Amino acid sequence: MYSKVLVPLDGSKTAEKVLPLARCFARGLQVPVELLGVVDLAEMARHVTADQVSIIRTLVEDATRRFENYLEGVAKNFPTGSVRCTVQKGNAAEAIVESAATEKNTLIAIATHGRSGLDRWLLGSVAEKVLRGASNPVLLVRATEKAPLWDMATLKRIVVPLDGSELSERILPYVEALARHLDLQVTLVGVYSSPLVAGGGGDGFYTGQMDALIASVRAETEAYLASKTEEMKRQGLNNVSFAAKEGREADEIIAMARETPDTLIAMCTHGRSGVQRWVLGSVTETVVRHTSDPVLVIRAK
Repeated sequence: MYSKVLVPLDGSKTAEKVLPLARCFARGLQVPVELLGVVDLAEMARHVTADQVSIIRTLVEDATRRFENYLEGVAKNFPTGSVRCTVQKGNAAEAIVESAATEKNTLIAIATHGRSGLDRWLLGSVAEKVLRGASNPVLLVRATEKAPLWDMATLKRIVVPLDGSELSERILPYVEALARHLDLQVTLVGVYSSPLVAGGGGDGFYTGQMDALIASVRAETEAYLASKTEEMKRQGLNNVSFAAKEGREADEIIAMARETPDTLIAMCTHGRSGVQRWVLGSVTETVVRHTSDPVLVIRAK
């Protein structure tokens, strides 16, 4: 499923918050880890005074050496498997995306700033740029104070939003593999609303007719989820359930994940990267921005 886990680190405590979950994935999936540091030359140049220009090469070499020592120290705290340390020079987000792109089965594991609501991610943050620009799967972890940096994270459940589309179902092979390797419960969730409510119409519509319409949509959603649940059970996954929720998609997905600790949300994006990236306001982007649970984002091919 994955050939390795790429973990970008910049020396900050925020970036290190991804480490417990990265260890969990590396051990459970039995794949190697690459710790990546990037010496941002443009950022360094902005902080170099006029009298330091002549020694810029020395400053870069010193920064590279400090990064190497730092990453080697982090690598010692991975209990199992192969850990490689790499330091590159250039723009941080671009270096991460390009490094992962050399192997399509590389999983990028990266921490976000840990902000939500109006005080959410800083526009142009490295994590957001990687998420928008990468074609590789991305595992995002909200930086919190919960887990000590050197702990091994525990996962118990995957919440998988499905909307009946082929796009959303492309996450299922990844979910099945994770459930097997990490021994996880799987919850398929479908979110529905009245077509009239979603379309903004329905003035004068009788309450009884509205109730009947919503009941019909609920039944259709439940039937679809039940069929997918049975398909996964036929694949040998016994701990699979489903839930149909009425409301706004992103809100219900976030609430479902929040019900139990140690939950991972797994979702597909629209399949575009680079300049043709996510549609602003998409369900995936809203979930990523506001949930406190880790999110696995797969770029639909």
